[in-house]
Amino acid sequence: MHYRYIDLKEKSVKVVPLTADISPHLISRQSSLTLDGLLVQAIEVADFCAANASAIDHNGAFPVKEFELIANAGLLAAPLHPEFGGLGLGVDAGLTGALLTLLKQMGRGNLAVGRIYEGHVNALQLIQTFGTREQMERYASDARDRHKIFGVWNAEAADGVKVHQMEDGRYRLEGSKTFCSGSGFVDRPFVNGPLGDEPWQMCIVPMEAVATVSDPSWWQPSGMRATASFKVDFTNVELDASALIGKPGDYFRQPWLTAGVIRFAAVQLGGAEALFDATRHYLDSLNRTTDPYQQERLGRMAIAIESGNLWLRNAAELVKAYAPMFGGDPDQPSEQADKLVAYANMVRTAIEQICMDVMQLCERSVGTRGLLPPYPMERTIRDLTLYLRQPVFDAALANVGKYALAQPNAAHSLWSYDDNH
Repeated sequence: MHYRYIDLKEKSVKVVPLTADISPHLISRQSSLTLDGLLVQAIEVADFCAANASAIDHNGAFPVKEFELIANAGLLAAPLHPEFGGLGLGVDAGLTGALLTLLKQMGRGNLAVGRIYEGHVNALQLIQTFGTREQMERYASDARDRHKIFGVWNAEAADGVKVHQMEDGRYRLEGSKTFCSGSGFVDRPFVNGPLGDEPWQMCIVPMEAVATVSDPSWWQPSGMRATASFKVDFTNVELDASALIGKPGDYFRQPWLTAGVIRFAAVQLGGAEALFDATRHYLDSLNRTTDPYQQERLGRMAIAIESGNLWLRNAAELVKAYAPMFGGDPDQPSEQADKLVAYANMVRTAIEQICMDVMQLCERSVGTRGLLPPYPMERTIRDLTLYLRQPVFDAALANVGKYALAQPNAAHSLWSYDDNH
């Protein structure tokens, strides 16, 4: 078997040996990396993820084969700017719609896979927004050539991470992060914390080169088991200055921080689509598709999911209209960032409710039998329920109201960047 990597000079994909035991039809074809081809392969990867999801639905598991396929398909490199061998998904604002489609496919296949892959996209976007040219090139090589998985580990408790500058110009970490999705498998996580008296400093930790203490017992969830979201202690990890991305406080800059929520919303909507498809298949297998009450429930599910797709489509258009680069140029802040932030919060809020509605309708449609193995609905509902619990929900919703109350223009033009509409 073989897998592919991108040759920057020839702008082609090379074929090299693959040792993993994965079905050949799921391995990337020998063709140039294109957006259309990538999305086709993403569907194939998602199909494999769905078929294998029950096998890795246990604490401590990680989707190893799934991420081998993701790497082989070029999906780890896809978020890189084309000059670094990628397609620009996540940094080219004009491709936001394609990125959200890709993330939705990953969520459809397995929400645990989608969660970790979205973190990879987020990390590469941060590097290409706030990093130096040298950092962009180095980390692009890690993702493109070495198939390193990136992530963003920011959640923490009272013993959160602090960054200390040492006399020799290096930096030492102290403290722990929680919900470290992909522990033991994510190679280049962002591990951010206050730098002395300064705000949070973004830091990338090369996990294979440092000693950390992982606590698997901390992660005993009902859902998202295969994310391996352990607690990790980074105390005494030392980093070179080259591992620090941007300046203190850059991670919390808007609109980048909040606009990114449309990515995980897309993954979540993929989970809702998986539930819709599974419910239809279940009812069809029992010859219950002509029942008027089941038709009514499926109709409501279809409306909800289409609403979610419209939210994602409009979010992509707004990101595209805002600036050529996702979130704009950090050296030239925009006065209209608050509009993008508020709209992203609307998307997040709306899709959360859509997913909750779809889960309830699915449960009513399939009943107790449909929520037992080998059917996938119960596992997907567990995963989606946990994944929906993103932080500061009320603050996100209040931000939408605050923005709307401060605007003088009519409702129909509240979110337009064109003053003529």
